[in-house]
Amino acid sequence: MATASNLTSITLDRQLALDSGKALDNVEIAYETYGELAADKSNAILIFHALTGDQFVAKTNPLTGKPGWWEIMVGPGKPIDTNRYHVICANVIGSCIGSTGPASLAPDGRPYAMRFPVITIRDMVRAQVALLDALGIERLHAVVGGSMGGMQALSLAANFPERTDRVLAIATTARHSAQNIAFHEVGRQAIMADPNWNAGDYYGTGASPDKGLSVARMAAHITYLSEAGLTDKFGRRLQDREAKSFGFDADFQVESYLRYQGLSFTDRFDANSYLYITRAMDYFDLAEEHGGASSSGSLADAFRGAGDTRFCVVSFDTDWLYPTSESRNIVHALNAVAAPVSFVELSAPYGHDSFLLECPALDRVVKGFIG
Repeated sequence: MATASNLTSITLDRQLALDSGKALDNVEIAYETYGELAADKSNAILIFHALTGDQFVAKTNPLTGKPGWWEIMVGPGKPIDTNRYHVICANVIGSCIGSTGPASLAPDGRPYAMRFPVITIRDMVRAQVALLDALGIERLHAVVGGSMGGMQALSLAANFPERTDRVLAIATTARHSAQNIAFHEVGRQAIMADPNWNAGDYYGTGASPDKGLSVARMAAHITYLSEAGLTDKFGRRLQDREAKSFGFDADFQVESYLRYQGLSFTDRFDANSYLYITRAMDYFDLAEEHGGASSSGSLADAFRGAGDTRFCVVSFDTDWLYPTSESRNIVHALNAVAAPVSFVELSAPYGHDSFLLECPALDRVVKGFIG
């Protein structure tokens, strides 16, 4: 895994209370900013990243050397125009790109490993609200996020509605389904079955559970793509050979692709972080959070305090991980509390990952909504 060093970060000056009942002290939040902040601080946009994302939304990642994960959307003259807006993107707590997570040092000077408390999406948002406080930004022009980032955007709207004027939630859901949880559990079990996982205590041993993490990434990556996209890109074409090997090497191009995705992922991500972040996503259920002791609240209850906050919900017709029906549930809940909301299902061949790829229709929606 790449080592995070010399990153822009801030240490929170207050204890961070967590949904589990535990708390973290001296929480570090790594973040990047793009574009100038207006004198009245009215032009700030907070972008939330997805599961394996980071704060490098619009510039080369210094750890991997790869372009920012949303440079297609964020930058000068782009739909989220950094000539007009001050964009903030922070690494979530529990991750491994500079923010406090299981690889961070605990108060005893050793890595937390599995002593790190289980976190939730709402905990991630609490940490980012604390970052906004530290930066002196009381209200945002907008919050934007896709996938897990969309969960965070919705969570902020539900729990801190006074902090933003607009909420743009893309390819996301208000709760994780049984199928989503099942896919994540396969990944977690792959990691924990790797002998090098060592009950999470592998830091400093020179051996990490790369094989397990690679399999976890391969399984998850399949859910980000569509059948049509896979067929178009790979079909049943063989990889660097003219005939089947009658063995278990990567005969097919799609096998080679998945193996590459898995192996390259281990260079930049921490296995324990993967466990913690997927668990946070699985726990996510906005209706349950706002149901009181009975946990019987409706999703509409989560948005009753939204006031005049404007919402835009976007789905993709080939996304089977968070299908359009999930977005419609969010829209129906917002309609129930008379929140101003617009909704669009976009056509794209790429499945869940469509929001990260070339999609001119999404560019138009984002630019029009952000204003």
